[in-house]
Amino acid sequence: MGNLCGLLSPEPVKSARPTSSSKARPPSPPSVIASLSNRWSKLRSSSSSSSRKDNRSIQEQALAAAIILQHRRQNGKSTPVDRSSSLRYTSPSGPKKQGLPRSCSSRARSVTDPLLQPHQLLNQDVKLDELETNHLVLVHGGGFGAWCWYKTIALLEEAGFKVMPIDLTGSGFNSFDTSEVTSISQYVKPLTDHLEKLANDEKVILVGHDFGGTCISYAMELFPSKITKAVFIAAAMLRNGQSTLDMWSQQAASNDLMRKAQIFLYANGKDQPPTAIDLDKSFLSDLLFNQSPAKDVALAAVSMRPIPFKPVLEKLSLSDVNYGSVRRFYIETPEDNAISVELQENMIKLNPPERVFRLKGADHSPFFSKPQALHKLLVEISKIHPLDQVLEKDGLG
Repeated sequence: MGNLCGLLSPEPVKSARPTSSSKARPPSPPSVIASLSNRWSKLRSSSSSSSRKDNRSIQEQALAAAIILQHRRQNGKSTPVDRSSSLRYTSPSGPKKQGLPRSCSSRARSVTDPLLQPHQLLNQDVKLDELETNHLVLVHGGGFGAWCWYKTIALLEEAGFKVMPIDLTGSGFNSFDTSEVTSISQYVKPLTDHLEKLANDEKVILVGHDFGGTCISYAMELFPSKITKAVFIAAAMLRNGQSTLDMWSQQAASNDLMRKAQIFLYANGKDQPPTAIDLDKSFLSDLLFNQSPAKDVALAAVSMRPIPFKPVLEKLSLSDVNYGSVRRFYIETPEDNAISVELQENMIKLNPPERVFRLKGADHSPFFSKPQALHKLLVEISKIHPLDQVLEKDGLG
């Protein structure tokens, strides 16, 4: 992710022992999961009546969310998750009422207004049978894991989409030691394994965030026939022969916050190159989540893991025949303190995608800061038909 650009800085880097931060966390027993699940439910039910949450409660809620998401994925169950505070509509004079959210005009709901929940409004025009595919594969950024998509997963599944969030090697709940990841192919193996197992006629939309942009680019080169679209969200969108470090080094001199947050890890000794990079937790809120809810910052603080170093240095080999045949879309995040909007626009200029969207008010982590707006864009992109179908429909083909 963007924290790697400070490698070119003349300032000395910090070091930290990798032994504890890079090892996998043991899975929690079912009894612990059930206990945390009950505690999380109680916290959620009481949140609307109390506006003051202490840090301990927030951290418990966040940890529970991570564990519940993993338990949900392991068992194939649809566990309700708390998507966003923007979905709560509380009346100061009484309990919550069902119906449409009030607009700034404060117009009372008419008897002719549709009785739809907010998430139903987001999804009411989705016609899955008209899409090229309803299968989305979500690829997290450096240091993140599949857990970061929990709001996006809930919204997309409610709309009828098939969603597969990936834990890359050494990330999220993947048990591999981050410092032992030595190549991009090893890092993205969970993604390429998933694509390889798809049926011959099954296609997906790849969605990559941050360093995940490099990962989906690598997969596009290998499996172009299985990918209908690729969506880059505040992500590295590289050209042939570039590494992730090449791209992010362009903002090395201007991102002081990033340099301060970096912690280089040396699993092989300080006389050897770094094996991974971690982030100082005290900088997370300002760097990655400056527009995100506190509960999601707490979730990230207990869930983020180091980023393997060698895959960031590896230059990609991307061809026009394979990588270039996949339709690309870019979502800009204008309030991003990790990958500046200027750097995002420079990547777009040098490697133009089919369309560019700007997610107003989004920080580096729009799945937290703007989950509903991000969902709407993903649905909109999924509905964009191939050019030949559009021409045929208009009688121009």
